Amino acid sequence: MISTSVVVFAVGAVLGLFMLVRWFMKKDAPRGIVYLHGLAGAAGIVLLLLFVNQHPDRFPLVSIILFVVAALGGFYLFFSDIRKKPHPLGIALLHGLLAVSGFLALLLFILT
Repeated sequence: MISTSVVVFAVGAVLGLFMLVRWFMKKDAPRGIVYLHGLAGAAGIVLLLLFVNQHPDRFPLVSIILFVVAALGGFYLFFSDIRKKPHPLGIALLHGLLAVSGFLALLLFILT
């Protein structure tokens, strides 16, 4: 289950990078990519929480915290996008940095 979450987060990261590049080019990302990115992030968090339920004695707490904080930033970005406001690139970069940090912390958890 935790390996599946890594794959799902990786797919979400690729989609997020695509969106970020489009935003830097002053273009909108396709709606499908936006929804798939959010769905991948949410699915990855759900898979991690299921892992916690199965392994309450040892779980990747740091990763979960970082991913949840990144998700909050993602909600902000999503609702800004829906309201057709300019893309806040600083928040998008922070969102990505938090998510990448959560991903690296998850890999570190798996490898140790």
